[in-house]
Amino acid sequence: MAYEIGELSLKALIGPVARATEALARLDERLARSPVRDGFVERQHFADAAAALWLEGELVHLEDLVLHDAHMDIRTPTHELTRAHAVLRTRRRIVSQKPDWALGREGLRELTGRGGQMPAVGPKSRQEEGASAVEADGRDDAEDDLLAEEFAEIDAVLARSSKILSGADVPARTPRSDDRPDLIYDLDWNEDERLGEWQAVLADTREWPLVMRAAILLGAWQNIEVLQHATWLGPLLVAALLRQEGISANHLANLHLGAKNIPRERRRARDHDKHVLASLDAIHDAAVAGLKEHDRLMLAKNQLERRLRERRASSKLPDLVELVLSRPVVSTGMIQDMLKVTKQGALNLVGELGLREMTGRGRFRAWGLI
Repeated sequence: MAYEIGELSLKALIGPVARATEALARLDERLARSPVRDGFVERQHFADAAAALWLEGELVHLEDLVLHDAHMDIRTPTHELTRAHAVLRTRRRIVSQKPDWALGREGLRELTGRGGQMPAVGPKSRQEEGASAVEADGRDDAEDDLLAEEFAEIDAVLARSSKILSGADVPARTPRSDDRPDLIYDLDWNEDERLGEWQAVLADTREWPLVMRAAILLGAWQNIEVLQHATWLGPLLVAALLRQEGISANHLANLHLGAKNIPRERRRARDHDKHVLASLDAIHDAAVAGLKEHDRLMLAKNQLERRLRERRASSKLPDLVELVLSRPVVSTGMIQDMLKVTKQGALNLVGELGLREMTGRGRFRAWGLI
């Protein structure tokens, strides 16, 4: 069944399209020559991953996500934290590849779980592949991935049981051609067909203005409900399209973060024009938030670099500056591990830079930008 785009009001949409396009292009142009680009991109990965779970009604704290990514959890990771980390890893995976990879045949196979990997977990980035998989509490990434799959199995069983108890007609189980566990996936949910429907929208809008096309695709992914357990993948694919077409060549747009500013009734509007307008506003807000964050990082970098004057060439302070610019928060353990210093050395470096303490707790201390 083909997805109906319907009639769109040019008069109502042309202004928001132009506004979102201008903001997105301005942000990317600023990042093209920015000395804080790498740190900005990495920080936005974390922020967008947390926002993706927020849109699903789950709260994931940024500091927990940062520590989980660094294999330094202070408590057992929750299911929500594991899913947020999957979003983070998927964003890194997309950025590490060529711009046209994500929407290409091989990219879509891997990202949607048709390459032998589960989309709820997501592939590792190259950086993660070279890092230690052992976490502070003895868990590793494989165990976290298995935990996520087990939770997904429970969700699927509960959904199927509810259908049976309510008297709904539930089809008998049949073998799947993609070797996915039947316990995890609802058998009457044809993801291949739904993905094909979404790809048809991608092809049909090829000649449309890029940002308008992105807004249409965001709505189509939501309405078609392409994937059962990775609804967050749609905005990442749309962001990959914006990167592929060059309007955000230097970053992956934070569409989940932009959507946080849009009221739920607008994000879920049944009227097609209202839904497209909401998506356009989300794209615009994501770009504006990015511009503000970039300016804040530039100001922080200039302030921190003033403290580097007349330092020895062997000083670890420049490395700490780069670390702080690339993470929303840094802990003592992260500084020790990444800068290869002692605990007291880490605390001394933090004191010299004058970083702002984020937690105020004795057992776990973390710092961020002023």
